Amino acid sequence: MKHRGTVLSLIAGALLFVAAANAQTYKMLYTYPNTDVNDSGITWPSVLSQGQDGDLYSTIQTNGTTNYGTVYKMTTGGAYSAIYTFCTEAAPCTLTGGYPTGGVTLGFDGNLWGTTSGGGKDGAGTVFKITRAGALTKVYDFTNGKDDSAPNYPPLQGQDGNMYGVSEEQYNGQYGSFFKLTTKGAMSPHPFDYTNGASPNLPAQGNDGNFYGTAQLGGDATCRCGVVYKATAGGTITVLHKFTGYVSSTVYDGYRPLGILVQDSDGNFYGTTYQGGKFNYGTVFKITPAGTYTLLYSFGSVTGDGLLPIAALTVGTDGNLYGTASKGGKAGYGALYEITTAGKEKLLYSFCVVACTDGFVPTTPMVLHTNGIFYGNTAGNSLGGSVFYSLKTGLKPFVKLVTWSAKVGGTVEILGQGFTSATGVTFDGVAAKFDNISDTYMTAVVPAGAKTGVVTVKTFTSTMTGDRTFLVVPQITSFTPTSGKVGTLVTITGISLTQTTAVTIGGKAAAFTVKSDTEVTATVPAGAKTGAAISITTAGATASFGKFVVVPEITRFSPPSGPVGTSVTITGNSFTGTTKVTFGGVAATSHEVISDTQVDALVPAGAATGTIAVTTAGGTGTSAGKFTVTH
Repeated sequence: MKHRGTVLSLIAGALLFVAAANAQTYKMLYTYPNTDVNDSGITWPSVLSQGQDGDLYSTIQTNGTTNYGTVYKMTTGGAYSAIYTFCTEAAPCTLTGGYPTGGVTLGFDGNLWGTTSGGGKDGAGTVFKITRAGALTKVYDFTNGKDDSAPNYPPLQGQDGNMYGVSEEQYNGQYGSFFKLTTKGAMSPHPFDYTNGASPNLPAQGNDGNFYGTAQLGGDATCRCGVVYKATAGGTITVLHKFTGYVSSTVYDGYRPLGILVQDSDGNFYGTTYQGGKFNYGTVFKITPAGTYTLLYSFGSVTGDGLLPIAALTVGTDGNLYGTASKGGKAGYGALYEITTAGKEKLLYSFCVVACTDGFVPTTPMVLHTNGIFYGNTAGNSLGGSVFYSLKTGLKPFVKLVTWSAKVGGTVEILGQGFTSATGVTFDGVAAKFDNISDTYMTAVVPAGAKTGVVTVKTFTSTMTGDRTFLVVPQITSFTPTSGKVGTLVTITGISLTQTTAVTIGGKAAAFTVKSDTEVTATVPAGAKTGAAISITTAGATASFGKFVVVPEITRFSPPSGPVGTSVTITGNSFTGTTKVTFGGVAATSHEVISDTQVDALVPAGAATGTIAVTTAGGTGTSAGKFTVTH
C-alpha cells in the first residue's frame, strides 16, 4: 500500500503539471478501489449532493463489507469515508434494503435521502433517509406490481415538503412510475403507460411547481426513442416532446435521454440524449415548460468532441451549462465540456490522455459546489477503480438555496461557506433575519416587503449571491366586496402583492391596479362566473382565496312590451347557469341561456306589468325598467 500511494502521488503530480502546461483545471482527488470484478466502484448515474457541512455525499452500489453498497462522504479535498453499509443483517436485506443506486439528495431536515434497488419487504427496493453521522431510517418499501420497484434515482424534496421520485422497472405490464411520498412514508404512485414514456428519469421541479423529466423509452410508436414529460404534484403526466432519433437527414432530435433535466435562469429546461442527433452520438437540447423543443447541439460535430453523454447537465452560475460525455474527447475515453444556452460548445478536458490514471468514462453528472468548483466521478481508470475529481473553471463562490420558494415569514435554508462571518442577508435588497448555524449552513426568514429576486449573503470580506431566483409566494388574506356584478371594483388585501402580473375573478382575467405590497384593486370582468376563487399571480407564484359571487345584471330587454307568449331577448352579464326568469314576479315556464350575455324567455300566463328578473347561483339581477304585458 505504501508503494501504491507513492506511485499515485507521482501520477497526481504529473497530472497537475500537464494540467498547468495546457491551462487545464482538472484535478484527480481520489481513486475508488475496485469493489468486485464486475463493478469499478461507481455506478451511474449517481448524484453527488452537498450536505449542510459542505462535504459531498453519494452512494456506491456494490461496495462495503457486505458488497450490498454504501452511503459515503467525500470532502472537497478528496478524503473518502463510508458512513453506512447496507444489508448488515444479511440477504435478502429486508430491514435496510440493498444496492443503493443514484446517490442521495439533501432534504429540508438535513438528512440525505436515497433509494435502494433491492431489498426491503418485497425485495423491490426501498426509500431511506440517513443522517450525516450514518443513522439510517427506512421510510418506504416498494412492492412489486403495486407501485413498481427498483428505483435508479434518489427522491428529491419538492418545495411543498413532500418527496418526489421515479421507479423504473417494468412489472405487470407497467413501465415505471412517478410518485409522491410524504416524509412519513405515505406513497402515491402514478404509472407511465409507454405512450407517455417508459423507464423514467428523475424530474426536476420547475419554477411553476410542476416536475419536468425525461423517460428513456416510449413515446412515438415508430421510434420509441423516449420523451420529455411534465408531471403535476398530483400525478398528471403530460408528454411535452417525443424524440425522433436519427431516422432521416432532417429529423434527428435525439434518442434515449438518460440524464436528468435542469432548469436554467431563463426558465427553460436543458438536457442530453445518449444517441441520436446529426451524427448519432447524442445531443444537447432545450425545451420550454410549454413544450417548445430546440436541438442545440449534436455531438461529433468537431474532431475530438465528446460523445454519448449519459449524465445530466449542470447549470453554472455564469448561465452556461456543463456536462460529461462518456466517450470521445482527444483519446476516446470521455470528456468534460461547457455549452452555452445558444448551443456553442467548448471542450474543457479530455480523459485518458496520460496513461488513463486520471480516469475514464465519466458517467455521473458534475455537481457545482458553493465554493465555485465542479466535482464529479468517473466509471474507471487504469488502476482498476474510479476517480473523484475537481474541475475549476473560474466561477466564484456562491450560496445555494435549498429552499427557493416561500411566503413572507417562511424559513429558508442556505448552503455556502464563510457564514461564521456573515453580516447580512437580503432578499432582493430587503434585509432579513438570519441564523448562521455553522460556517457552511444558515437559515434566513423571508422579510416583509421581500420580492422575488436575488438572495445575497454578505460577510466581512465578500458578497455571495444565490444560485437561483428566490420565489416569494404571494398571499391573499381577504377581499371586499365578496359579491358584485360585472364592473364592480374589488379590493384585494394580502402580502407580497407588489409584483402582481395577473388577477383572475370568476375564472376570467381582470384589469387590476397595484396599490401597495398589501393591496390590489381589480374589476370584475365580463364572463366571470360564481364560485371560483380570486387569484393573484406574481413573479413568485399564484395565490388563490375564497369564492367570489358574481351577481347577474340585466342591461336591456327587447321588445319592451307584448302579450303572454311573447319571446323576449334579455341582454346583460353573468347569465350562465340561469335557473329562473320572472316577469312581474311570475316565473317563465320556458327560457334558454343563449350565452353569458343573453337569455331568451317567453312571457308566462298570469304575468303582470313589472320588472324582469334573472336568477343564477350568484343571485338575482333585476331590470331597471318594466316590461309591459298587453292583452
